Amino acid sequence: MARVNNWQLGREMSYWYPESRPEKQFAAVFDINKCIACQTCTLACKTTWTSGKGQEYMLWNNVETKPYGFYPLSWDLKLLEMLDGQQWSPDGSTYEGSTIFESAPAGERVLGWRPEDEDYAYPNVGEDDCAGQIDGGASLQMPHMAWFYYLARICNHCTYPACLAACPRGSIYKRPEDGIVLVDQGRCRGYQECVRGCPYKKVFFNPMTGTSEKCIACFPKIEQGLQPQCFVNCIGKIRLAGWISKPGEEREDNPIDYLVRIRKIALPLFPQFGLEPNVYYIPPIHVPTSFTRQMFGPGVDDAIAAYKKAAAEGDDDLTGLLGLFGSTEEVLSRWNRSGETITGFNDKGEEAVRVPLREPVSIRPSYDKLYQITRVNCP
Repeated sequence: MARVNNWQLGREMSYWYPESRPEKQFAAVFDINKCIACQTCTLACKTTWTSGKGQEYMLWNNVETKPYGFYPLSWDLKLLEMLDGQQWSPDGSTYEGSTIFESAPAGERVLGWRPEDEDYAYPNVGEDDCAGQIDGGASLQMPHMAWFYYLARICNHCTYPACLAACPRGSIYKRPEDGIVLVDQGRCRGYQECVRGCPYKKVFFNPMTGTSEKCIACFPKIEQGLQPQCFVNCIGKIRLAGWISKPGEEREDNPIDYLVRIRKIALPLFPQFGLEPNVYYIPPIHVPTSFTRQMFGPGVDDAIAAYKKAAAEGDDDLTGLLGLFGSTEEVLSRWNRSGETITGFNDKGEEAVRVPLREPVSIRPSYDKLYQITRVNCP
């Protein structure tokens, strides 16, 4: 196995192929705090890509309620139990445990498991189920004593994909122009090693065609400079698509770089798996970090603190950039703030959108002098 650099782990690791980063890497940031689990993203993806025969159970995009929601069942818990230790260094800079590549049994490329058919039968399991309980009266505090949050998931289009490493046919590849991970269905023979190998379980087997299928990041739209379907249809405006720079080449005017590498408020999903996923999450602020630290890594506490300070202490740059989420269909490659105006630019360097730092607010007086009545809120 080759030795490759995984910046999310802070060290080199073993991988089946030598390091070969694409010219540009598709990446995204999801703000968990804004997700309302309306499933509009799920339906947008479903009606666009997986409405055919053999695709009935496929959810390339899904939204599950944590801590008790999974699709497929226990997709994360089973692998976490299989991993032998997940220790980070005391300062959180280096992962000292083993990845799923380094923990693979002899004769196998990836540590993994393949779901049974029944594991896909409960897409809404655990929906809106709270962790914890309140037996008596209690005041609201942070983090909440009873909590849940919504986790929207797509393929992470990883830098070191486990599905690619696991495939004995070499039918899975990363596009060199944008890093999107695709399945060559002409080469696929349906061995389902990719399904077994992907720790996020975002590769699906089609029994009608005998081949595997997965999220393609809506690459026909990406090639036109447009964000994927699940992004542009998001009601809560939680998503932002763009490009992440190679390690050490990050730029402050790149929205993804700024959120992930410079301000570090957006974190990868289970970085300890070792895939260097390229979908990043702003962690929920109301959830005990003892839970989210395992899911998003040791940077959770600092990420939450920076996120909460953005509005409270007048961090206009971070607040403004968060305002670009869901503001345009175009992929944003650059951004800047000029006073009270935030501007996003597309891949061509053209202005794609302009938003105010703060929306104007108008508050009606409670007493109407003309009609001599006091306005009240309706129950």
